[in-house]
Amino acid sequence: MSRDANPAPCRVVVCRDCCCGSSKVPGVDHAAQTARLRAAVPTRVSACLDLCEQANVIVVQPSAAGRAAGGRPVWLGLVNDPGAIEDIIAWAHAGGPGVAPLPDILDLYTVRPPRRGTAP
Repeated sequence: MSRDANPAPCRVVVCRDCCCGSSKVPGVDHAAQTARLRAAVPTRVSACLDLCEQANVIVVQPSAAGRAAGGRPVWLGLVNDPGAIEDIIAWAHAGGPGVAPLPDILDLYTVRPPRRGTAP
């Protein structure tokens, strides 16, 4: 059995709901931000990811190789600078979570994912 020479890359999830991707975050070209990501890495647009206070939220999900190496999704918040989008793309191209170390600049954007399914 031959292995795929181009394994599935890491993926990006972009929140584009009530706060992320809206005029509530002024001065950001949300459509251009999403288009840039889609042109560079596999990208999915999501409804609210429940971190409205951190808009714009982007989650970088590990590839199969990254998961096998222990990589977990990395949640990034306040991603409102075009340079941050380029940093995310570069990290994704390097392999992303579990494959390439998180760049120091992106460490500044990391946020805790919301807790879901917990009793009040």
